[in-house]
Amino acid sequence: MRCDIPEGLRWVERTEAGRAWLAELPGRLAHCVARWELTVGPPFAYAFASLALPATLPDGTRAVLKLQYPDDDSVHEATALAHWDGRGAIRLLAHDADRRALLVERCDPGTPLHSLTADAALDVAIGLLPGLAVPAGAPFTPLAEEAAGWADRMPGNWRRAGRPYERRLLDAALGLLADLAPSQGEQVLVNQDLHAGNVLAAGREPWLVIDPKPLVGEREFAVVPLVRGAELGHSPAAVRHRLDRLSAELGLDRERVRGWAIGQTVAWSIGGDQVFPGNVEAARWLLDEM
Repeated sequence: MRCDIPEGLRWVERTEAGRAWLAELPGRLAHCVARWELTVGPPFAYAFASLALPATLPDGTRAVLKLQYPDDDSVHEATALAHWDGRGAIRLLAHDADRRALLVERCDPGTPLHSLTADAALDVAIGLLPGLAVPAGAPFTPLAEEAAGWADRMPGNWRRAGRPYERRLLDAALGLLADLAPSQGEQVLVNQDLHAGNVLAAGREPWLVIDPKPLVGEREFAVVPLVRGAELGHSPAAVRHRLDRLSAELGLDRERVRGWAIGQTVAWSIGGDQVFPGNVEAARWLLDEM
């Protein structure tokens, strides 16, 4: 079966594991289309960590077929969607764990949250987040364990990337992660990739979350992707405004939100051989904002 790869997924061609995954995709796609009796269209161009295609079931239900790149961050995506059971997030319709394939509800019209003004988008997020913060445990990775992995990898990544930001930023992130991880509050399901491009306008509910990367951790961590993300404005004032509004209106500890944001944003500022300057800038602004 023909399997066109969108530009956003071309990064996987740079590694042996990525090339192996690409070679398997046509067979996985053909299996899922046959198993679930799907009619599929061309892949969505925006996909970065999965091959995602619009799909239609035999009864006319509009869906999305996702074939995930097999990274650790998304391994429990289907479990998280099942846990939320459609409350604030897309519904899981079917799952093939062996092939890392998900069939999920399609959002129509699918307009991303960042199409709104920054404050209108924050209004939506403030309405959605409390319903997503449900109690959870295994098999989701604890935030403390994830943070320990970031801390282990960050110094080596920083050196291999040619020390792309100042040492004080690395040291601050490591110190904050060490302090925050063991002192968390109530543990709930959190999504470490809940940025304004992963919330879409829908029909069943006005807005639904897609593509979760779930962990179990305290509520203060859940807003971090929105605080740092450039989708709602990339400037010191914009980052500070999101930090202030989300912390105050969701009843969160602002300094813990700020600390988690610095820690994860620095950890996510280097991926493989790529440096993400926007994350470096956001982390620096958060560190220097007091």
